Amino acid sequence: MVDADGHPDRTPRTVGSRQLAAMLPSPAEARPAYRHLARAIGELILDGRLALHVRLPAERELATALGTSRTTVTALYDLLRQDGFAHSRQGSGTWTSLPPSRAAKGVSRLVDPADTAIDLARAAPALPDGVLAAALTEVTPRLAAYAEGPGYHPYGLPELRAAIATRFTARGLATTPEQILVTAGAQHALTLVLGLLAGPGDRIMVENPSYPNALEAMRRARLRPVSVPVTDDEGWDIEIVESTLRRSVPRLAHLIPDFHNPTGAVMPPAQRARTLRAAHRAGTWLVVDETLAELALDVPAPKPFAAHGEAGRVITIGSMSKTHWAGLRIGWLRAPARLVEEFAAQRVATDMGGSVVDQLLALTLLRDAGGLLADRLTALRAGRAALTEALTRHTPHWTWRPPPGGLSLWVDLGAPRAADLAERALAHGVRVESGGYFATDPGLFDHRLRLPYTLPAHTLTEAVQRLSRAAAEGPPATVSERRAHWIA
Repeated sequence: MVDADGHPDRTPRTVGSRQLAAMLPSPAEARPAYRHLARAIGELILDGRLALHVRLPAERELATALGTSRTTVTALYDLLRQDGFAHSRQGSGTWTSLPPSRAAKGVSRLVDPADTAIDLARAAPALPDGVLAAALTEVTPRLAAYAEGPGYHPYGLPELRAAIATRFTARGLATTPEQILVTAGAQHALTLVLGLLAGPGDRIMVENPSYPNALEAMRRARLRPVSVPVTDDEGWDIEIVESTLRRSVPRLAHLIPDFHNPTGAVMPPAQRARTLRAAHRAGTWLVVDETLAELALDVPAPKPFAAHGEAGRVITIGSMSKTHWAGLRIGWLRAPARLVEEFAAQRVATDMGGSVVDQLLALTLLRDAGGLLADRLTALRAGRAALTEALTRHTPHWTWRPPPGGLSLWVDLGAPRAADLAERALAHGVRVESGGYFATDPGLFDHRLRLPYTLPAHTLTEAVQRLSRAAAEGPPATVSERRAHWIA
């Protein structure tokens, strides 16, 4: 982890000997044991389960926890250092690291308007035919009344704030319009939170992997991320979450607990309550992104995170981008009313207020949310089925866990080749990005792809066929470091 100026964060972070031993296979499973264990630790680091810049246990302690000799652990640590997965500091122990060859290269993240490839980089559905036209027809007569005023609404239209508050209340979290600020999407809401509640050098707890644009906003705010792992099979390790909040005492903590982007994991209610208590003890503001909360495909939609305990220091972010259409640029944040006033004052310095037309359209769509959302969920289930069928048929060696909701699969390629595959795929007419873009540290998750199922079934099938052909080829002759990269 690095600080706001790009230097290593010297905050002591350790992994206990018993905790690490529980994550590793038995030394007796393969010989020589030290190579077997070193390979396992390297995989844990690459998969984000074992964070970077964490101090490993003392050799004697780990040997005891593993039930093996200290000589084996000494050889294990030597091999980790040789392979670049660890380094030692005089007098301070052995620390996890990443081989230099894994480091990501700087690229532009702007999208090319001329790109006509099948887009698997942006997990965002389109509006069904006719929905927007019908909403515009309904909005047009009402717009005249608003045109008589100046058009500035820094808090958002009162009717829309009330509608969003009502939705929170219906989901199980009593909310008043005064607790709602309408924003230009969830990303706008996040930048407002970072700008008001944190400053350069402050720590922020983040999930690893996480949403790339949120991570980029944190980097630009010069915050110091402290990561906690999230996996598609086990989700969050609540003990690591509690330990991180207790030891690092971050100013903020950013969570995506509902159909986590990109893993698809859902945080259980008991873990939500424990996280709320731990954050309260640490004095940490929780910033909870619930953009995907209503996209429940196989399970009931989760209750709002803040409904599981003390919500005084919880800011909930939401958006219509994933449930309706990203082109509206309508999002919101829910926070204590006094804080909403401060967010509104801050927002005036950047955009004065959102588009009245977009907010009226959003209000119209939210009022018909039941029917539209039901159709959306049906389409997503069909897309997920088509994508998994195509992957099973054309890429049988790739693995994934079907998520109970959300918009995408977190696919394991079985080898760290996702970045190369993304380059080859573009030549085959598919835009996809390596899992490395979802990592808090460069070089992680290169064995992963996030594949959304928001496109029509026939398009998804064609995309997988192209990915399969690209995967069967050798590495590209040259890799373009300048091509556009954009994830949504």
